[in-house]
Amino acid sequence: MDLNLTEGKWTTEYFDDRFERFFRSLPGYQQAVLAAAIQQVLEVFGPDVCASDWGKPLGDGLFEFRVSKSLNAILSSHPRTPASRPGDDRKVLIRLFCTFYGDKVVLIFHGYDKGKDASAKRQQREIARARAMHRQWKREHKKGTM
Repeated sequence: MDLNLTEGKWTTEYFDDRFERFFRSLPGYQQAVLAAAIQQVLEVFGPDVCASDWGKPLGDGLFEFRVSKSLNAILSSHPRTPASRPGDDRKVLIRLFCTFYGDKVVLIFHGYDKGKDASAKRQQREIARARAMHRQWKREHKKGTM
């Protein structure tokens, strides 16, 4: 995917505090990679990330955002970002689950470090958890309580 910053900007929201707890549990380098990926890719392209290796639709409006690049790879794709730094070439393997709605809002449900546990069983458990959160959000959103 050609990462062009002329695309529309999406706003990020969180379903609850699970994503923030997950983010804070990551080591500093992984936090930097994930923050850059969210700001430079997810918030720029929204659901169009699924036209690349960055995203995958899981059905019924739920999406998986796949972060598997280094900080330098993400930053070098964007001319308006700070210069890359030595040692920032380590790849990460992180998955986020989200949906897109309203006036360009990305709602992040939760994430996990797939680099720690890449088992199919873990992946299916995380997807099931995201589906449950997505269903809950849709029920609450439909009622107008969110």
